[in-house]
Amino acid sequence: MKKILKKLFLFFAVFGLFYCTTSFNRVLAQTPQTLYDRAWNLINTKYVDQTNNHQDWKRWRHKYDSVIQTDEDAYVAIETMVSSLNDVYTRFLSPKEYSEETDSIQGKLSGIGVQIGVRDGKLLIIAPLEDTPGERANLKAEDEILEIDGQSTKGITVDAAADKIRGKEGTQVKLLVKRGNEPAKLYTITRENIELKSVSTKLPENVKIAPNIGYIRLSSFISKNATDEFKKALDDNKDKDGIIIDLRSNPGGLLTNAIYIADFFLDSKVIVSTVDRDGYKETQRSLKSTINDKPLAVLINGGSASASEILSGALKDNKRAIIIGKKSFGKGLVQEINRMPDGAAMHITIQKYLTPSGTDINKKGIEPDIVVDYTKEDVDKKIDPQISKANEVLLENISKISKN
Repeated sequence: MKKILKKLFLFFAVFGLFYCTTSFNRVLAQTPQTLYDRAWNLINTKYVDQTNNHQDWKRWRHKYDSVIQTDEDAYVAIETMVSSLNDVYTRFLSPKEYSEETDSIQGKLSGIGVQIGVRDGKLLIIAPLEDTPGERANLKAEDEILEIDGQSTKGITVDAAADKIRGKEGTQVKLLVKRGNEPAKLYTITRENIELKSVSTKLPENVKIAPNIGYIRLSSFISKNATDEFKKALDDNKDKDGIIIDLRSNPGGLLTNAIYIADFFLDSKVIVSTVDRDGYKETQRSLKSTINDKPLAVLINGGSASASEILSGALKDNKRAIIIGKKSFGKGLVQEINRMPDGAAMHITIQKYLTPSGTDINKKGIEPDIVVDYTKEDVDKKIDPQISKANEVLLENISKISKN
């Protein structure tokens, strides 16, 4: 039963993290010290790297016994302890942060609508969400945020950055952003309440494809409704001869969504495997029937992470789709969220995942079958060479099928 529950609740969160709630024995008296003890023990028993970043984890066990007096003391001590793992995905969430994360899953966000992450010490935009202030301001995947409201982001955590960027509807935030080799640019963006809609069948402006080709844009796997939204879009395109699935700048979301959507296209195939700290490997397979066997083209880029990489990797390795675009982000680690006393929580890296071919894509990404760049000039001209290539490839495949 425990394994079944674990499977049901694994998911990718804001930066594509796997999620799993675990119970906490509330009979225990809550004190700041028990909060710290709980965090230490969770990492000691669950963290994927049993060396805990090549250190003696016991040294942290009673390190702060004499100074932890309040919950805030415990929060600081836990964050210091966790930072020693040098793992941006293993992190502590205060009750406020955990509440905000829960709201994001339920679609209750107020901010500018961008997914962010830290890579190589840089605060990067992983993806702007569709029809949000961030997208309308023309923020792009891989943009580096240098300052938030005039304060440097050097050394900032994802949580701290998100807390600064989020805010009440109608208020403004100023971001100093650097894109590639271009000079840094200051963006002043007004916050809004963000509705997390996962699926769209609307093509980018001025982009056209053949009438017998369908287009489904999946911007996030976060929402619990993403699978149903995708299924409806697939049903609406059931008369098409081929489908373009656009996962560009999709940072991830629920693992179950990635598995269910892959299951729409795969017949008794491996979707993904996970490996834990003890080397135990668990494999997720698709069911014996599919609902769509039409030719597929999947678009990815540097902002496609986690659940996006599970779906694209499954379709690629099973030779079910042609992958087009640029190499994906490369996030192949599995997190579990553990609820803690007083409403706090811990994200803990507990596994790594492998594509059906056994490939570990962490920090490597999914390589497209056909590499197609998408330049600033393309944006200025309002053309999309990646969609155009997907359209071309699908028409060729459909033509081959019709001749056989």
